Amino acid sequence: MPFYFIGLGLSNEKDITINGIETIKKCDIIYLENYTSILNCKKEDLEKFYNKKIILAPRQKVENDKNEIIDNAKTKNVAFLVAGDPFAATTHIDLFLRAKKEGIKCVVIHNASIITAVGITGLQIYKFGKTTSIPFDNENIEAPYDVLKGNLSLGLHTLFLLDLNPEDDKFLSVNDAIRYLLKVELKRNEKIFSEKTLCIGCARIGSQSQMIKFGTAKELLKHNFGKPVHCLIVPGKLHFMEEEGLDIYK
Repeated sequence: MPFYFIGLGLSNEKDITINGIETIKKCDIIYLENYTSILNCKKEDLEKFYNKKIILAPRQKVENDKNEIIDNAKTKNVAFLVAGDPFAATTHIDLFLRAKKEGIKCVVIHNASIITAVGITGLQIYKFGKTTSIPFDNENIEAPYDVLKGNLSLGLHTLFLLDLNPEDDKFLSVNDAIRYLLKVELKRNEKIFSEKTLCIGCARIGSQSQMIKFGTAKELLKHNFGKPVHCLIVPGKLHFMEEEGLDIYK
């Protein structure tokens, strides 16, 4: 029986591809990954649109050694739904590889992801460097700052993906990310990031309510970006066309 990894896109229940929805309709069990990102709709909206019951899959259900998702995929048609693209979050390749080792046929149906959708900012996708995440518990973590430092040294843009916990309705905001970078800068004093650093704050990219703001870190701290999902971009060396694109978000 095939095990389907299906991307849902970035906004709501209608962002799924035709291939994706046709596949879901023939599946016996459907899981919705519920920890790396969220859509701008409820699980019930997906169930109504797909006419299928959906089981939420928090991190422990997906990553446990004793894995009910893989066990079910051995004998049934199982779909694993992911907001965005199935493999934009690297954690899902583990589930894919574990299923493969069990001899399960895996089929991937791709969709839009934040990695490509940030092109709406006007920045050129191929000029992004390493993407990094900022976690909730970041008091003693400086790796995201180091990624920024490395990317800037090459003139590349940096995309920060921000942590969220849908079960507890918690998420990091653009403002949280800026304050984190300022805190590490204050500690290390490497003149990598300051209140004058140009940034792009993004919220709910791909949805009808998306918000994109371009300005200095200090200016962005004055904005309320609203509901998740948020991300922060610190641009590197800008091409004149990128500068023109960013101007509309000032």
